[in-house]
Amino acid sequence: MLIRNTLVAALMGAAAILPANAQGYDVEVLAEGLDRPWGMEFLPGGRDIVITSRGGSLMLWDAAVGEIRSLDGTVDVDTRGQGGLLDIALAPDFAESGIVYLTWSANTGNGLTTTTLGRGVLDLDAGALRDVETLFQVSPAMDSQAHYGSRIAVQDGFVYVSTGDRNQKDFGPDHIAQDLSSENGAVLRLALDGTIPDDNPFVGQDGASGAIWSYGHRNIQALAFDPSDGQLWLAEHGEAGGDEINRVERGGNFGWPLVGYGVDYRTGQPFADLPSADDPYIAPAFNWPPGRENHFPPSGMAFYDGDAFGDWQGNMFIGGLYQQFLARFSVEDGKIEMQERLLDGMGYRIRDVAAGPEDGLLYVLTDGEGAPLLRLSPTD
Repeated sequence: MLIRNTLVAALMGAAAILPANAQGYDVEVLAEGLDRPWGMEFLPGGRDIVITSRGGSLMLWDAAVGEIRSLDGTVDVDTRGQGGLLDIALAPDFAESGIVYLTWSANTGNGLTTTTLGRGVLDLDAGALRDVETLFQVSPAMDSQAHYGSRIAVQDGFVYVSTGDRNQKDFGPDHIAQDLSSENGAVLRLALDGTIPDDNPFVGQDGASGAIWSYGHRNIQALAFDPSDGQLWLAEHGEAGGDEINRVERGGNFGWPLVGYGVDYRTGQPFADLPSADDPYIAPAFNWPPGRENHFPPSGMAFYDGDAFGDWQGNMFIGGLYQQFLARFSVEDGKIEMQERLLDGMGYRIRDVAAGPEDGLLYVLTDGEGAPLLRLSPTD
């Protein structure tokens, strides 16, 4: 199904009209009826897409026939609250090994849950996921079903995993995201087998987890490397507004919840200092304003390096859940500026985004029951 932006505007009213500076593009619905999808990854060849479902299963969008099919095999996940099967990434040797990395929320007993990293073999001939093993479980597990993170980025023989602060509301110096013994509210860096590399910043430090690469984060649901320079970026949820885009730094403390731009959901009042040059925390490269009406919040990130959209070369794309649009950002010398609101007014919560390796088109995974998979292509 192909939808012209002008047709959508005519059918849905003025709310669907794109900003005047928007580059023309078409929206194609590739598949519908997905069950709470979360993450997607292109398979070798750059056409077929494997998609995670929060219920614990995997799906495959088969480009040759233009259909979604379910894959056998599953992961034992805790689907309460915000939990479930979350992100997916291919191992560097996937073409030979078939190994994929997965994150999910796991029940560790006594009502406690945690974010878990595992890997398994995606047997495409059999249409199944098999031999799933747990590589790393975030510590400590918590009595919460919220803020698991979680995204995966693989680069240079390491697996980076983002975690959330499990929605802890004690906005003070003892918050779990400021506790180096806790792996919640952090970016973790692991070897491909799930072990902790010796050169991680806090290895050998008393009372600190050696898995932590950066900390002081709230709930990171966007994580990606910029292919132009290898810089790792993330986007994380603020409390009510104040969502952030951050350049990840080794050993960096990003300040949550001691500094930030959001306000308390419950009271609407500030609870943290604004970042300043005098504090030891790393300020965001970009932030949304305070207030529930400004809450984006981000999910999914991709850098565009295709040929189909020439003006988008090197741009960053981040999905918005509450705001329900796909944000396009320019990135230059570490400075971020929002350029365009794609899919604005169409009513889609955006969960993930990816650039097609083969065709250079933009693929968008929406959120919720029956959520469609979309593809954006230049208007002829």
